[in-house]
Amino acid sequence: MKKVCIFTGAASGTDPVYQKAAFKLGQQIASRNLGLVYGGGKIGLMGAVADGVISMKGNVTGIIPTFLDSVEIAHKDVTDLRIVKSMHERKAMMYDIADAFIIFPGGLGTLDEAMEVITWRQLGLHDKPIIIVNLNGYWDTMLLMLQNIIDQGFMHHGHTGHYDKVDSLESLMDKLDKIYQRD
Repeated sequence: MKKVCIFTGAASGTDPVYQKAAFKLGQQIASRNLGLVYGGGKIGLMGAVADGVISMKGNVTGIIPTFLDSVEIAHKDVTDLRIVKSMHERKAMMYDIADAFIIFPGGLGTLDEAMEVITWRQLGLHDKPIIIVNLNGYWDTMLLMLQNIIDQGFMHHGHTGHYDKVDSLESLMDKLDKIYQRD
């Protein structure tokens, strides 16, 4: 089974559109017989994505460090819950298991994961697809920052080819359908 890794928040945000979209994203992943790999929590957007997959009887691998289990509260209903020692181990395991990455709205942890997986692709450590989901313009300022890095000469225009950007769930699912049709 192909597995998609979702980077998203352990919070729900202030706009209910994100929570609804996260649950729907989970349902769409499961309906395509794709497995979910994510941070293992049952709260916030990450919990909503997992709940969407679970509601369709899909496969969910959650990976959570021991110290976050009490904060993010590990999702006990996932297919495969892995408790690890550190954030580094969590991220390495997520990156290894996944076939593609989706960057959904989230906080600093999501931003950290996004920058690392994009950097790893830039460095040639993987060639897995990365899709930034820019719902309601959520990632506009990050995308402007990346353009500024290019404009200031610290990154090349070609490096933006290491990720795709979509503005809706429909566009995301079209992109995933294309990715997995070629396999």
